Amino acid sequence: MSALAHSIPEALPRFKALADETRLRILNALCRFELNVNELVLMLEMGQPRISRHLKILSAAGLLVSRRDGLWVFYSAPRNGAAREFIDTVRTFLDSDPALASDLDMATGLIEERARKTRQFFNSIADDWDKLSREVLGDFDLPGLIRRCMPECGIAADLGCGTGNVLQAMLQKADTVIGVDGSPRMLELARRRFVQEAERVSLRIGDLSHLPLRDGEAQFVSLNMVLHHMQNPLEVISEIRRILAPAGVLALTDFQRHADERMRNEYGDHWLGFERETLCGYLADAGFFVRESGEARVERGLSLHIILSEKAA
Repeated sequence: MSALAHSIPEALPRFKALADETRLRILNALCRFELNVNELVLMLEMGQPRISRHLKILSAAGLLVSRRDGLWVFYSAPRNGAAREFIDTVRTFLDSDPALASDLDMATGLIEERARKTRQFFNSIADDWDKLSREVLGDFDLPGLIRRCMPECGIAADLGCGTGNVLQAMLQKADTVIGVDGSPRMLELARRRFVQEAERVSLRIGDLSHLPLRDGEAQFVSLNMVLHHMQNPLEVISEIRRILAPAGVLALTDFQRHADERMRNEYGDHWLGFERETLCGYLADAGFFVRESGEARVERGLSLHIILSEKAA
């Protein structure tokens, strides 16, 4: 049997799955964004049963992958492999379609609304954040851990710095520390903490997907208990690589995967933790290699990943 004859049975289910306008629209949006069913309902202005049926057909054809996170299921196009090659070929015929462009605008708005709600949430709980953190971390000394992990350096950054607990520890090993957070209230509380060290502390408001730092500005970066709030973790880690100097070090801590749905409402979590392999995969895809990793038990039956990685050449 010829190679062509082998390839036709594999391609037919994919072509059949895309022989519908709605499924083309869904696939086009999910090539760029990870969305749940409710968000697709809003984007397409269709009923949930209809959307679910289309998602089932696309998934059966291998054109979508799903990720269950607690009670939610998120869908996206596969990032690599034969199915992704097929999708990228098809998308060359879709890029100029104005209706599909309108869908992407709507999806972008949904993602921005997620981010707005997250910023609003952290502004609202900023005054209680240190107390809430202690309820989860208990006696675990996160600032001390980061201080031990970091080398002596000129500039270090803590991303999602909150009220500045970790920044204070980093001052012992860095000439200058940069704290970035999306919550103005968090940064205001951090600013009060550093009145005496103001010349050595730069507090900057910003989105972690578009960091307010120059290329290669920091020699060390810490990202603590932040990634599970982010819509696109790989995008954040790739942006961190940009702002790290050559051979710069990233210390990453975050929850191991869990099923505590209360964390969404009480702490604004978007992801219910991560598998270690998932985090290491993000790091590798973004251009890091892992130097060492470990874990630590904290409160509420939760555990933390502790991963130290270096920017690859």
